[in-house]
Amino acid sequence: MPVPAFFAQAPRIHVRDALADFLGAAEDGLLDYGYEDAVRVAGHSCPTVAGSFLMARAALRALYPDGVAERGGVRVTMQSGEDEGTTGVIAQVFTLVTGAAANNGFHGIGGRFIRHGLLRYGDASVQAIARVSRIDTGATVEVSMDLSSVPPVPQMRSLMMQAMAEDASAQVRTAFGAAWQDRVRRLLLEHAEDPAVILLRHLD
Repeated sequence: MPVPAFFAQAPRIHVRDALADFLGAAEDGLLDYGYEDAVRVAGHSCPTVAGSFLMARAALRALYPDGVAERGGVRVTMQSGEDEGTTGVIAQVFTLVTGAAANNGFHGIGGRFIRHGLLRYGDASVQAIARVSRIDTGATVEVSMDLSSVPPVPQMRSLMMQAMAEDASAQVRTAFGAAWQDRVRRLLLEHAEDPAVILLRHLD
C-alpha cells in the first residue's frame, strides 16, 4: 500500500548479519533497513518510532565508525521496564535494526548467532533511553532523544479530537494524518544528524 513519500527519503541503516550470510538469506549478509521497515514492525508511524530508528542508527554509527555495523553484534539495555510507556515500541525498532532480542530471540546454531538475551529491560544504571554495547570490544554508547525542538503543529490537539469523533469526515481524518506525519517528516529529514535531538554519549 502507498506510504508517505518522505519514508523513502529518510536515512537508511546498513548492517551485516552473519546469520543471514550463513543461511544464504542475503549476499555477504548485507542488509539495508529503511524507515518503512520500522513502520511495518511497529504498525504505525510516529515520532517515537522515527526517533527510535534514528537512535539505533546513531548508536551503530558510533560503535562501528570504520565499517558496516554487525547485526547481532551488540547488546541493548533499556533503562525502563518493557511495559513502561513507549519502551516496548522503542525496543522493537532496536531489535529490528541491531538483532538484539530478549528471551524470545533466536537461540543460535552450534553456539553461534545467538540473539536471545541480548536485549534487557529495567536497568536504572542506564542514564538514557538505551545503552548499546559491542559484544566483541565492549565499546558502549548511550542514546536518547529530545523532541522538544521538533514540536507538533499548533492545531494538533484540536485535529486529533476532531479525527477521533465517530462521525469524523474523511477530510478531517486526512488533515489530522497529514499534520501528524509532518512532525515525523521533519524529525527524519531535518534532524537525523541533530545532536540536540538525537543524544549520544560514549562511555569509557
